[in-house]
Amino acid sequence: MSFFAVLFALLIEQLKPLPRDNWVHGTLKSWVAWTGRNFDAGRPQHTWVVWCVSVLAPSLAAALLHLAIAPYSLLLALAFDVLLLYLTLGFRQFSHYFTDIRDALERGDENEARRLLAEWRHLDASELPRTEVLRHVIEHALLAAHRHVFGVFFWFVLLSALGLGPMGAVMYRMADFVARYWGYRQRALDAPVNEGLLALSRRLFELMDQVPARLTAFGFAVVGNFEEAVAGWQRDASLWQHPNEGVILAAAAGAVGVQLGGAAAPGVTPDRSKTFTTGGGGGMADAQGSTAGVPAQLGHLHSVVGLVWRSVILWMLLVALLTLANVVG
Repeated sequence: MSFFAVLFALLIEQLKPLPRDNWVHGTLKSWVAWTGRNFDAGRPQHTWVVWCVSVLAPSLAAALLHLAIAPYSLLLALAFDVLLLYLTLGFRQFSHYFTDIRDALERGDENEARRLLAEWRHLDASELPRTEVLRHVIEHALLAAHRHVFGVFFWFVLLSALGLGPMGAVMYRMADFVARYWGYRQRALDAPVNEGLLALSRRLFELMDQVPARLTAFGFAVVGNFEEAVAGWQRDASLWQHPNEGVILAAAAGAVGVQLGGAAAPGVTPDRSKTFTTGGGGGMADAQGSTAGVPAQLGHLHSVVGLVWRSVILWMLLVALLTLANVVG
């Protein structure tokens, strides 16, 4: 049933995507802010309480609702899974920025592309040259595709196989959202944040993302230039501060032959190499070079889109084969 749930959710999302400023995002922000205000008293143990309430409570609620519905109607349980996947999984939750930036670059409006990039990632892109704009767009798009599609896909399929329905999808997206929310408050809003809560949120999401990140990188290698992707994974993953992001970006760079990483102009933007973090902020160590390949060009945006879609088809086929084997067996 997990195959059909993912398939229907992706189809519905393509036909009727959530708007850019949707009620789901606003509700999540209110929820995470509420848990922080009411459960964080500043002590180390309270960081666990806040994280569990923020992430595990909605995840368990999704599992319990699925378990309550499934004995009475598998179709209703499927519909419930599709609904939650529609809210947690999909390209259109971030692709509007990618598409708008690509369109701006295609018509030669680099200032608009920089403005959209700054709005998307809450960074100063006003002085970035065209090649750096393209690099940042590609890197952000690859990581967004992983977090919005492949990571959710993995955790949904895994816990759905255990009979827990959409619990995995909700848990992964909530863990990602919590880490990004507290980092955003600290970096972009300059608001006081419990450093322990921020560190815990990032550490737990990094643990949850270890296997999905490497499966995403493997998928990119299979559907792209396999030899170069694997070589880039082994050689260049350490160029990025966070290992999970490094394996994804290094493998993708090799798969399509594009140069990623490298240092941005000082004071312009926190670039990904050794400085980019999941929730913003982080260490500011100097970049140590970039991947092999040619500098980012407009055509690479189309190559990245193709790479991601081919990888989606690959994993959908694998899940379909597993489902078929389970039915036949």
